Amino acid sequence: MLHFLGQMYGPFFDLHNWETVITSGNDWLIIFSLVMIECLLSVDNAVVLAAQTQSLPTQKQREESLFYGIWGAYIFRFIIIGLGTYLIHFWEIKVVGALYLAYLVLQFFTRTRVKHTRKLVSDKKHRLLPLFWSVVLQIEMMDIIFSVDSVLASLAISSNPVIVLIGGLIGILAMRGVAEVIMKLMQRIPELEPMAYILIGLIAVKLFISIPAIDIEIPAALFGVVVVGAIVITLIIHVIRKRRRTRAKQDEPSKSTES
Repeated sequence: MLHFLGQMYGPFFDLHNWETVITSGNDWLIIFSLVMIECLLSVDNAVVLAAQTQSLPTQKQREESLFYGIWGAYIFRFIIIGLGTYLIHFWEIKVVGALYLAYLVLQFFTRTRVKHTRKLVSDKKHRLLPLFWSVVLQIEMMDIIFSVDSVLASLAISSNPVIVLIGGLIGILAMRGVAEVIMKLMQRIPELEPMAYILIGLIAVKLFISIPAIDIEIPAALFGVVVVGAIVITLIIHVIRKRRRTRAKQDEPSKSTES
């Protein structure tokens, strides 16, 4: 049992591993890509979490519920990354993970994507816990549901649990802190959301082709460059589309005047 736990969580306590990651520019590029994917895919989830706290009567309780929730999210993220790091070495898990990520992409682009949302139970008669702890518990459950997708995608990009942990922790903090900013950004630049799911599709392919039968490994640093490149291309596409719409609006009055 101790050997099994050592395999899963030993890398987290390897100081040399942490030193290597922190001092490596390539690793920070990977971490940046993980944070971006976490934020882009989880912004709607962050809004749901924030909405859950609105049932609490005071601002202090709302802030405290999110405080307890974020620490619970950190602890669970540590647990699931360790477990995932062990399981991801089994090719069957890679196949299942790749199919699941592909399913998420299919759901999104066929407009039937299932959103991980849960309604807050407001019936006081059936509440087993006080309202505050009921909200905290629901926040924790939502974090567990949300983290499965992002951890699976992150482990497909990098097998180093320290990189995945740093990316996940920063991503959670960013998701909580700038959820509204990211949501407004995605409303202004709607191309960002489909771009994120295209990246998830690429991650599914990357995970699938790494199974022993195919045995093609795409370097994590290279995928980090792909993520940055995809964001730049998306912004360029948005600017081009915006200019076209502006020109089209400017041409409409002139056409109506000529007629």
